Amino acid sequence: MVKNKLKIGVLFGGKSAEHDVSLVSAKNVIGALDKNKYQIFPIKIGKKGKFDLNKVKKMDVIFPVLHGPYGEDGSMQGLLKIFELPFVGPGVLGSAVGMDKDVMKRLFREAGIPIGKFVTLYKDEEISFNKIKKTLGLPMFIKPANMGSSVGIHKVKNEKEFNSGIKDAFQYDSKIVIEENIDGREIECSVLGNEVPMASIPGEIIPNAEFYSYDSKYVDDKSVCEIPAKLSKKTTLKIQDLSIKVFKVLNCEGMGRIDFFVGKNEEILVNEINTLPGFTAISMYPKLWEASGISLPKLLDKLIVLAIERFEREQSLKTTAK
Repeated sequence: MVKNKLKIGVLFGGKSAEHDVSLVSAKNVIGALDKNKYQIFPIKIGKKGKFDLNKVKKMDVIFPVLHGPYGEDGSMQGLLKIFELPFVGPGVLGSAVGMDKDVMKRLFREAGIPIGKFVTLYKDEEISFNKIKKTLGLPMFIKPANMGSSVGIHKVKNEKEFNSGIKDAFQYDSKIVIEENIDGREIECSVLGNEVPMASIPGEIIPNAEFYSYDSKYVDDKSVCEIPAKLSKKTTLKIQDLSIKVFKVLNCEGMGRIDFFVGKNEEILVNEINTLPGFTAISMYPKLWEASGISLPKLLDKLIVLAIERFEREQSLKTTAK
């Protein structure tokens, strides 16, 4: 009986500021995976990046429950691809562009996807508060280009906060994105699939602070999720359609959670995608699918099937000229 079970390696932890969030997500994933179908092997990656690669190579499918750099940005996906292992979630390209807020937004703009105004800055580049203020207005948001879970993000209202926010954001990345403040509701939608993805019902995040910060998400636990979001049918359909478009434009597969701002007149702007969304008890990705009729164990089953299907499709491709 055991011989017929798929060996699922759950990768978690990692060399990222989101290491601790990953531990919580992994615990939930491991607890929800069907023990009758799978042999489950937790594989922890230390904060310095060390892990048992030999153990990884023995798995049938890898389930990365990794957030942030070195786990969600295409690095791990590239390694798993080299070792010819099926893995859950987007591949190298989808992971990389989905992680980099600057590249992601440029692709959105090229595809005609509605987004807010933004400015990209590199470390050691000359930075003019007044010039950026003129372009984006106040308040504005400063973010590391490659980070998630609201790590290193600052809402700034004056030059002093701007300078402090810039300094902090550059601790996490050598490139930062500064965005205009958008006065709108925070709506999220989950996507599942490979070539023909589907979108969940949308949900709304009602933060207990000025924005949905790291503490709001994981520390004080007072933010409210409203599922389904109170939106018109027309707006709901537009968000679902846009979610699938974002997913395809960024070359994503498996899963993704797309975050939106919806204004007073139900104007929709895309904020970003999360290609390996959280699986904590309060995480929106599984909660939205549960409300859409797919329980967490069934969702994990589908993600594993999608990983295997993608792997088999890629394995069938020719790798030589003859």
